[in-house]
Amino acid sequence: MKVVAVPDDAPAVLALSPSFARLRAAAGVRHFDSLPGAEDVLVERVRGAEAMVNIRSSTKITRRVMERCAGLRMVSIWGTGTDNVDLDAAREMGIRVTNTPAVSATSIAEHTLALMLAVARRIPLIDGRVRAGEWPRGGMVQLHGKTLGVIGLGEIGRRFARLGEAIGMRVVTWTMHPRPELGFAHVELDQLLAESDVVSVHLRLSEQTRGFLGAEQLALMKRGAIVVNTARGPIVDEGALMEALESGHLAGAGLDVFEVEPLPPGHAWTQMPNVVLSPHAAGITAEALEAGLAMAVDNVLAHFAGKAQHVVA
Repeated sequence: MKVVAVPDDAPAVLALSPSFARLRAAAGVRHFDSLPGAEDVLVERVRGAEAMVNIRSSTKITRRVMERCAGLRMVSIWGTGTDNVDLDAAREMGIRVTNTPAVSATSIAEHTLALMLAVARRIPLIDGRVRAGEWPRGGMVQLHGKTLGVIGLGEIGRRFARLGEAIGMRVVTWTMHPRPELGFAHVELDQLLAESDVVSVHLRLSEQTRGFLGAEQLALMKRGAIVVNTARGPIVDEGALMEALESGHLAGAGLDVFEVEPLPPGHAWTQMPNVVLSPHAAGITAEALEAGLAMAVDNVLAHFAGKAQHVVA
């Protein structure tokens, strides 16, 4: 029987999914409900398995890990991000890597909208003050008629752009590979930064996009603008963003992702009243969870059947 390793289902999601039964019916499954932590532990859990279902992006599947996992021929990632896997090494070693594209796109786009509104309307701050017996007035921003700059036009970026249009925002976009047929106004990055009242990031993390929005780019943004990031933390230079917020150049930020996750207790972000935080949870709705887990399992079963799908390497 084929063997599949699930080395990092913590907190458990796959084990609670109906798709887990389908996987167990098709293969021998080695399931672990704790994070492997050390490389040696990860290798011990995966070695000897033909396929691996990767649940957590904190699990780093490096060249060395793959070299030490004799027999590994396939990695099925639950999610779209592949920055925790050495894709070049996987290609060289003949290890197929798949992901679950677009299953969380609607959920993440909705969450991005929620963060943008929460920052513009100062909802967490006002909620706290009302609960404390105050009755604060004013200080909120209307987004209708404002300009939304969307950086990256994958499934999530496109869906969020449509939501921005739906609440009456003027939408401008920048993407590495322009697609005029999508119907969005494409502008140069500097123009997007200079014109936008809200800038939302929807890029994949890679060496090309790490630090993509740094001090130079943030300085181009108009005073009082808002940054929203539901992509990956390192795409935006956290130090530069903090400085722009503390100086008053930017009015606020909505962040679901961070350079270090989980966010350490007492982190500077938690002390900033003009920042709205969520714990890398934009795609974690019941609907998106199950759709992604089902696709991750389907990718393994397709691999066993010789009909690979959703291959990224």
